Amino acid sequence: MSAEPNPVHQRRSRRVLAGVLAALFAAFLAYRVLHAGHLEQTAVFYVGIPAVIAITVALAARPKSATGLIMAVITIGLAVSGPLLGEGIVCLVFAAPLFYLVGLIVGLLVDWGGRRGTGVNLLVAPLLLAVVSEGATGATSLPRENVVSATRATGGADVEAALAAAPVFPGVEPAFLRLGFPRPLTAEGQGLQVGATRRVTFTPRRSLGIGAALEPRSMTLRVKERAAGVVVFDVVADSTLARWLELEEARFAWTRSDLTVSLRYRRTFDPAWYFGPLQRYGLGEAAGYLAETFTR
Repeated sequence: MSAEPNPVHQRRSRRVLAGVLAALFAAFLAYRVLHAGHLEQTAVFYVGIPAVIAITVALAARPKSATGLIMAVITIGLAVSGPLLGEGIVCLVFAAPLFYLVGLIVGLLVDWGGRRGTGVNLLVAPLLLAVVSEGATGATSLPRENVVSATRATGGADVEAALAAAPVFPGVEPAFLRLGFPRPLTAEGQGLQVGATRRVTFTPRRSLGIGAALEPRSMTLRVKERAAGVVVFDVVADSTLARWLELEEARFAWTRSDLTVSLRYRRTFDPAWYFGPLQRYGLGEAAGYLAETFTR
């Protein structure tokens, strides 16, 4: 004889399912609101949305262990966000650790508070208010201007001649840059006189959106400063990195022995403690790649 369904277990399962669906709907609604308010690159988005998922799960589902269920719901949310919201793989790769971290912290606080009878709002609210507000206003934003540099030995290469010609880009070797970042394919333009331009074409953007077409990407640079052993390019148009940061300037300074490439950029994503090191490391790798390109 088959065992009779346990009414308590059935109610709990339905409650958990309802909590999961409510959390995913709340996250999608929060995304639409933040996107409409142009806050999709702030900590309100990258900390607020996983917090919304975690708190909704804790309040609506009331699971025995909030942490495990929160992690599962965030996984589901990340899996469907690419196709539904049109995000690319790089966005998901970089967002996932932050989402899991926020969910883990909230889940552990909820479980800890539940065992002690402490209200979840009293535990979570001060943490969220301190973190979520970064980048939402000028007063809550940290400094965004940054410069990274990389130096490579010239190995006897004629750096000035290489910079004056349209570059031929080698394969991308740094593992970090192979995670899904655009790769340079071809370049047009030559000369190092002030006003000379380069237009670099990159691999197209491959969105995870359902039915999304490939988006062409390119970057246009113009020489704005020229001196002995120095040339500075101003970035005048960019559809390549603009979704991740604002690249402003590329400076090349060389001697007989080495070439130093410096990239000046503006961080556009918050929170700074998370995206700042990622962007700095990524641009550092890019500067090294450029230095190697012109010293081969």
